[in-house]
Amino acid sequence: MPLDFNNIAHAYGSENVLTDISLSAADGEILCLLGASGSGKTTLLRLAAGLEALQAGNIALNGKVLSQPGRDVRAEDRKIGMVFQDHALFPHLTIAENVAFGLPRTDPDRDRIVERTLDDVGLEGMGDRYPHTLSGGQQQRVALARALAPAPSVILLDEPFASIDVTRRRQLREHARLALKQSGAITIMVTHDPDEALDMADKIAVMDEGRILQCDTPIQLYNAPATALVASLFGDAQTFPVKISGADAHFDYGTYPLGTLADGFTDGDGADLVVRPGSVSLAPVTESDKLQVLDRRFRGSHWLVLLGTSDPTIAPLRVHLPDASAFEEGTSVRASFEGPGIFLFPAAN
Repeated sequence: MPLDFNNIAHAYGSENVLTDISLSAADGEILCLLGASGSGKTTLLRLAAGLEALQAGNIALNGKVLSQPGRDVRAEDRKIGMVFQDHALFPHLTIAENVAFGLPRTDPDRDRIVERTLDDVGLEGMGDRYPHTLSGGQQQRVALARALAPAPSVILLDEPFASIDVTRRRQLREHARLALKQSGAITIMVTHDPDEALDMADKIAVMDEGRILQCDTPIQLYNAPATALVASLFGDAQTFPVKISGADAHFDYGTYPLGTLADGFTDGDGADLVVRPGSVSLAPVTESDKLQVLDRRFRGSHWLVLLGTSDPTIAPLRVHLPDASAFEEGTSVRASFEGPGIFLFPAAN
């Protein structure tokens, strides 16, 4: 029972916020809309929920049109649940009463559904408490339980973990993903955090300025990005302008041998080189005019080493190393670039 967005376009006055958006999400699938503020992802979510009138294209659930210009199924009739960033719980109701809010009062299974749904999100035994007695993460799980309880066909999540402290966010995402997958509902989640998208999604649609740059599985986006922007989102990557010369790309931090990546480029072309820090290796040198180590930091699984050039306006190069004992601050080094975490794209206009 797919949820389909077909050729969606939307504008606020003269400002286009969505352009020719086509997407599909299947039963039990979690689709993340990933992009910066202003990319159009929340507008797309609001259109799916019926909170905005559609201006162009159509949205259909299992082949039934929910929205098209001049015709919209009411939000309350769409069998769509929504979880907001600010939880939006009723403070005067208990947790159980909050979760039961969307269930028919005459449903004989109402109490059992509430209890089961609270169990599913890891809040068993908390039904008699009130929202103000819970942590932010627990409140977010109540909001998720309330959306899940009526067994909606679609669940929409708008930056659901943004207000949760970092130490609890990963655990909450794990709880949420398991509960959502168990429900079998179609899930569409808005986020600006690439790590969150990787943690949660079966598919990720990367959005920029109202368009979809690429929609695919996390592994495909990570290993085969279609644009420099997509490549730069994952793996702590950096983007540098380079100049093509023969089969090499030259930039401020050295030379990258292009091999077959040189196909389609000619001498003198500008390009964008996206570099993940695990694809850089270092060697100490004696010449003082080479790159220098600016800083190093222990990150648990690796060391982060920051390199600088003689030009302080150039952004430092990030390098991940298993051992940085030979690279104290001030050490002169030469950088080499190789591995799967390097991508070359035509220079952005």
